[in-house]
Amino acid sequence: MKALVAGVSMLALAACGGSETSGQNQKTEAKRIALETIVIDTHIDVPYRLDRKWEDVSYSTHGGDFDYNRAVEGGLNAPFMSIYTPAAHDGTPKAKEHALEMIAIVNRMVSEAPEKYIVAKTVADVEQAFKDGKIALPLGMENGSPVSGDLNNLDYFYELGIRYITLAHSKANHISDSSYDVNRPNDGLSDFGKDAVNRMNELGIMVDISHVSDKAFWDVMEITKTPVIASHSSARKFTPGFERNMNDEMIKALTTNGSVIMINYGSAFITEEANQYGPKRTEAYTKYLSENGMTASSDLQAEFNKKYAEDNPYPFATLDDVLDHIDHVVEIAGIDYVGIGSDYDGVGDSLPEGLKDVSTYPNLVEGLLKRGYTEENIKKILSGNLLRVWRTVEAYAAAN
Repeated sequence: MKALVAGVSMLALAACGGSETSGQNQKTEAKRIALETIVIDTHIDVPYRLDRKWEDVSYSTHGGDFDYNRAVEGGLNAPFMSIYTPAAHDGTPKAKEHALEMIAIVNRMVSEAPEKYIVAKTVADVEQAFKDGKIALPLGMENGSPVSGDLNNLDYFYELGIRYITLAHSKANHISDSSYDVNRPNDGLSDFGKDAVNRMNELGIMVDISHVSDKAFWDVMEITKTPVIASHSSARKFTPGFERNMNDEMIKALTTNGSVIMINYGSAFITEEANQYGPKRTEAYTKYLSENGMTASSDLQAEFNKKYAEDNPYPFATLDDVLDHIDHVVEIAGIDYVGIGSDYDGVGDSLPEGLKDVSTYPNLVEGLLKRGYTEENIKKILSGNLLRVWRTVEAYAAAN
């Protein structure tokens, strides 16, 4: 729905309204909107980053994509902290232990800078933090393996603040099959996974279908009594065959119960060229080994990758490419079903030009203004749609 680009339907333009600002005013307006609006990003991997190397993110940091000062500059008020557990821990006691370690890191962030951060467990917490000038830190569990086959653990993690759970990650687990795993032992959701979705509904935990297989997505949509989220996925239209993104049929299905897709910024999620960069490099490496009679090693691969990058620079996506994904969701589903799930601190150095860290949300807003989105609809993308889902999930839990 590029309102200012030729070839786009008038129907899509009408969905988002005409441009309210133009020229130089758009940059100023974009900054104002970002700073005056609750900005929610449903997937930021700060805990895992800090687990590997602690930094005081209550001030400016040299590394990473997130710190307090950059978040304030960008207007980011409610970044969901990813409580990520690697698939290597699936089925082991370490899964639950690791999740608790990640939660402890967020609690440390808050305890060391209580004037800047607060753990948010409800929509009301997020709204109060915004009024108080603090950054709310809701918690989202990436990979359901810490549930460890015990529904009581859902209650346990809910009490600790977990407000969404990504059912699987890079491998199938005891809850769900993964889009990244060729093995599909559950044929979608497992029987336990179906029970887990029901219990998450009852507790008020949002069900996150990022990472799961297509069959698991449809199983969730059949079972869930509340809207779901894709916390950090993008549109498969732009990356054909990449199951990790959502196809058009799935995106349209979100409208049946008010669910929402949060767009991932990673370049490999955004353009086909970036998506195929890794596979093409691997193919070239395999050919290199064969032609030179070499045996694969980590050192040799690192050396090859460095030379490959010099000859074939990584094709970073752009801000416009990210906007294309938002436009596409709006065109086929509507303005009420899209938000932001950047994956900052989770996709390495593959972030798009113009969106390199959490200071850049005004750039996204400016891009939306240029494409004709109204302020009202921009605010839906920045937080309104996710807050609507979260409120609905809270209300269902309260009634059950």
